[in-house]
Amino acid sequence: MDKLRVAFIGTGRISDLHALAYLDDERAELVAVCDRNLELAKMRGERWGLGAERIFRDYQDMLALDDIDMVEILLPHHLHYQATLHAFAAGKHVSVQKPMALSLTQADAMVSAADAAGKILKVYENFIFYPPVQRAKALVNSGEIGDLLTIRIKSNSGISPTEWAVPAAAQAWRLNPEECGGGPLVFDDGHHKFALGWHFMGMAAEVHAWIGRTEIGDGQFLDAPAIVSWKFPGDRFGSLEAVASPELVLDTQHYAQDDRIELTGTKGVLWVTRGHGKMLDLPPVILYKDRRTRAWSDMPVGWEHSFINSTRQCIDAFFAGEAPQLTGEDGREVLRFALAAQESARLGRAVKL
Repeated sequence: MDKLRVAFIGTGRISDLHALAYLDDERAELVAVCDRNLELAKMRGERWGLGAERIFRDYQDMLALDDIDMVEILLPHHLHYQATLHAFAAGKHVSVQKPMALSLTQADAMVSAADAAGKILKVYENFIFYPPVQRAKALVNSGEIGDLLTIRIKSNSGISPTEWAVPAAAQAWRLNPEECGGGPLVFDDGHHKFALGWHFMGMAAEVHAWIGRTEIGDGQFLDAPAIVSWKFPGDRFGSLEAVASPELVLDTQHYAQDDRIELTGTKGVLWVTRGHGKMLDLPPVILYKDRRTRAWSDMPVGWEHSFINSTRQCIDAFFAGEAPQLTGEDGREVLRFALAAQESARLGRAVKL
C-alpha cells in the first residue's frame, strides 16, 4: 500500500487541525468526509478537494466505501463508542479523538473490537506532541533534571478577541455531562493534562480532586476552579489547577486558554511556558540547573503543530507496522486517570487507582 486513505466522521472546526498533516503528506490521502450537518461536510469536503460523491451525511454509507483504510472519529464524546465499533465492523482502522469513551467498560469493548478485527485503534491525543512538550520530554529523558519528583500543570481559561468562534451546538454538548462525560475543563480539556501527567510520570496510584463551578450565563457552568492532586508510585506527586477567569484576556488563535507545566527533578527544574496560547513573554522551554538558567525558542509553538506531529506519528507508525501513540490501551489508562478525578470530586475523598 503506497497511501493511507483516511476519512473523517465529523467535520467540526477541530477537523481543520486533523486535516493538516494528511493534506501535506504524500503517503496519506483524505478520501471522504461525513457529518450529520451536510452543509458543514460540503464546506470542508470541497475545501479539501473532494467531489460530491465523497461527502456524506450518514457515516454508515461512507463506511461502505472499499477504498477507506482508516477513519478519524471527530464526534462528541458520547458518540465515540458506537462509531468506533461500527468502523471496526466495516474493516477500517480507527483514530478516535480523546477521550476515547465515557466509561472503562466502553473503552474495554473498543480495545477488544480492535483486537478482534485485527485493526489499529489510535486515541488521538495531541498535547504530548506539542513541540515544547517534546523538547521537555527529551531533556528529561537525557537526565538534565535528574529523576522526576513532581509535575505541576496550570491551566487558565478566559476570553480573547482572536479566539475560535465556538458554535452553540458544540458548546452545548461540552456543557452536558451526559454527552461530555464530565466538565469541559477538568474532563474534556483535562484529558490533555492527565495525558501529560501519564506521559512524564506514569500512571498515578491515587487521585484527589476538588472541582468547583463558575457560572457563565444562561444557567451554564464551567467545572472550575479545580485542583486535582496526583500521587504516583515512589512518593512522587503532581497537580492540575484549572481556573476560569471571565475577564482575563488571552492571546490565542484557538481556544481562549493557556497552560504551563513545571517539572521538578532531583537536579533541576524545567518549565513549558505555553500551550493553547501565549500568556507569558518567555521562551517556550526554560531549564534551571546548577545555578544556571537555559532557555530554548528554536521550535514551532502554534497549537496546530501538536496536531501535525500526532497525525504524522500515526502515519509513520502505520507504514512501519508499529503502534501509534496513544494505543487503545494507553487511552484507557488516561481515561481511568480522568474518571478517577470525577469520582474523587463526587465522593469528597481520594480515590486509589
